[in-house]
Amino acid sequence: MKGREKHYFPMFVDLSDKKVVVAGAGTIAKRRIRSLIEFTNHLVVIAPEVNKELKTLEAEGKITILRKYYEREDIYDASLVIAATNDNKINQEIYSACKCLGIPVNVCTDKTKCDFYFPSVISSDHLVVGISTRGREQKKSREMTGMIRELLEQKDVSERKQE
Repeated sequence: MKGREKHYFPMFVDLSDKKVVVAGAGTIAKRRIRSLIEFTNHLVVIAPEVNKELKTLEAEGKITILRKYYEREDIYDASLVIAATNDNKINQEIYSACKCLGIPVNVCTDKTKCDFYFPSVISSDHLVVGISTRGREQKKSREMTGMIRELLEQKDVSERKQE
């Protein structure tokens, strides 16, 4: 690994009964929430203000919202943390706390402070596909995601016709 680009190991993790904390409720936070929502029953959002979409998810019982500013105690029992506030100082505090507590963390505003990255996710019946471009070439990732999604949809249609 020395002297060459990092390669990330694709790993699928069972988060169903794990507490996942997202600090922040802006555009990036909402994307992360949308990615995580079908994989955990304990998604907690920490933000003093949230928009209508997040309020709807809360009303549907899909997320819990703590309408407040982040405090270190908020992550003590978390299994995974996303720091997506609009305050770099708070994101750094979250990163430091997670490192001390051994909690995997993703700081959305700083790639060097991420224990993991979010792949493009495609779900179909009993199949989940994740695509990552090591944080670069997002256009290529979107293209591949579209191709795989289309392929899976074609397969689903073909299977339904055979039934």
